[in-house]
Amino acid sequence: MQILDLAIFLIYMLAIVGFGISFSFRKRTAQDFTTGGGRLPTWTIGMSIFATYVSSISFLALPGNAYMTNWNGLVFSFSIPLAAWVAVNYFVPLYRKLKCESAYFYLEQRFGAWARIYASCCYLLTQLARMGAIVYLIALPMNAFLGWSIPVMIILIGFSVLLYAMWGGIEAVIWADAVQGIVLIFGALACLGVILFGIPNGPEAIFSSAADADKFSLGSFKLEFTSSTFWMILVYGLFINLQNFGIDQSYVQRYLTANSEGEAKKATWFGSLLYVPVSFVFFFMGTALFAYYESFPDLLPEGIIGDKVFPHFIVNQLPVGLTGLLIASIFAAGMSTVSTSINSSATVILSDHFSKYIHPNPSEKLSLRVLRISSLVMGLLSILVGLAFNGVSNTLEGWWALSSIFSGGILGLFLLGLLSKAKNPQAIFAVFSGVMVICWMSLSTILIQNGLPQTLSNPLHTNMTIVIGTMTIFLVGFGLTWAAKKSRG
Repeated sequence: MQILDLAIFLIYMLAIVGFGISFSFRKRTAQDFTTGGGRLPTWTIGMSIFATYVSSISFLALPGNAYMTNWNGLVFSFSIPLAAWVAVNYFVPLYRKLKCESAYFYLEQRFGAWARIYASCCYLLTQLARMGAIVYLIALPMNAFLGWSIPVMIILIGFSVLLYAMWGGIEAVIWADAVQGIVLIFGALACLGVILFGIPNGPEAIFSSAADADKFSLGSFKLEFTSSTFWMILVYGLFINLQNFGIDQSYVQRYLTANSEGEAKKATWFGSLLYVPVSFVFFFMGTALFAYYESFPDLLPEGIIGDKVFPHFIVNQLPVGLTGLLIASIFAAGMSTVSTSINSSATVILSDHFSKYIHPNPSEKLSLRVLRISSLVMGLLSILVGLAFNGVSNTLEGWWALSSIFSGGILGLFLLGLLSKAKNPQAIFAVFSGVMVICWMSLSTILIQNGLPQTLSNPLHTNMTIVIGTMTIFLVGFGLTWAAKKSRG
């Protein structure tokens, strides 16, 4: 640990937390806390959407994944432009028209209160898994940097992010995201430059070493979904990104912070498309790290694998000063996503639960108090989940699996409401069917160990859980609606 690196990191951390907290000194309403009064600049909203994508899952897990395997995970990004096109043409106009800060208000209008409760609870579970994975990933380089234990770092990081998310509201989150997005892009490019020119023969050696090990492979092009093929990741990415843009409170809330529908669409395009080339940088960085340690094997201690390779490189191989910048970049990536999740989760708790069932029409003072208490609770729970992630070898795959399970096929219910004339009974049965399928796909391995016949095991890749769950809900609901119409006519 060098004094200059530590100083750069501490100055950055204190500055961004102080900047976020400064928004709490303004006169605020609950709407300011959740939507910023619909007056935020387009570029900051777009950078916030981008920064929400580029969590520490991207900054650490993507290079770690590319280092261990290949570029198969990059296929996920290929689905983003299509999902963004659907968002700007259908989702943004829908939510701007509804003028409700909750993404799940639409489901209540279509199917009743149960649909809103179901979707919002699934969202909260998904965010807990996401925040826990991110806090854990931030703790890895901090552990190498400062030498403190990972659990201690998880706790300190969780409280640091919680401070400005709890007090500053969505304005603090989005403006901090914009700053952090710029920092992390610059940090990633600077790190890649060091790797490229730190290897004998430079970029040529990287391409030669990576090509020999088939590191640039996008995966098998076989049309199968039992393993991590190109098509499996592409389909999974499309469903996850449609869910992000269509029913994820973190994104929907940002549509409402712009001052017009047109500006919201521009922000969505900007934030989503910016992620595609940046994700390419992260995967190339992982491949470059593979070539680097092929050239200098003595620099990588035994036991440093997967997500821990990049943090080890940052702390031990980067020049003094740049290490502090990269640590700040990783911290920025994680802080932006966790703060977003805390704010959006608090909004869901207030809008979908507290003001609906506990205290209808709460005062501004009470609403703000509930938002801050909810932020505190979600932040504390995320720390506990982060502690549970400690020791997981591949956080990217762990997060993908959990997001598939906890999302609960809510995209299927949303599409059923948007694209069909299904009524409440058909929707309830469809969701029940989808949840049963999701439980089977998620738990079949455990059930087989406890006596379930091997023939009933889930043959598909874990990531297909969200795809099959979504399609089950939509197709069952659509089929029942068609059958009901035929029986009447």
